Amino acid sequence: MAKPKCEICDREFKNQEALEFHNQAKHPSSSPQKSTKSIKGSKKAIAWAVGLIIIVGIIALIIFSSSGAEGKYDTFSQCIANSGAVMYGAYWCPHCQDQKEMFGKSWEHVNDIECSLPNRAGQTAECNEAGIQSYPTWEFADGSRQTGVLSFQQLSQLTGCPVVQDE
Repeated sequence: MAKPKCEICDREFKNQEALEFHNQAKHPSSSPQKSTKSIKGSKKAIAWAVGLIIIVGIIALIIFSSSGAEGKYDTFSQCIANSGAVMYGAYWCPHCQDQKEMFGKSWEHVNDIECSLPNRAGQTAECNEAGIQSYPTWEFADGSRQTGVLSFQQLSQLTGCPVVQDE
């Protein structure tokens, strides 16, 4: 019977157990146990990555599909935009956020102008030229202005747009 031989250094051993011990001690990167573990680890990592990609994909699909839905006040907000009304605001302004939240998804139809520079480092030239001093400031087609959060009824009176709740 032939003695087991190391494939790397051609050394002969009494038995298979001695060869395996030698491989673990002298050639650990080529040890069969080590490579099996790394293959199993790779398969686990791939499975995790695929699972994570699937989860992210599902979340993106949910967000994308719901973002295309129409808002409750689309007709009203489109009328406000068509009337020439504009809201000047700032991303950091809590009252501006309150005004936007009133409209929900329908806000996308409203004409709004961001006045704040990044990091609240001042005001844009457009808002400076318009003389905007507080947020939110609504400007209407006739040139009149109102500051603060306006109710739907106030916006309706100032724009001539009926408050319509879409189905």
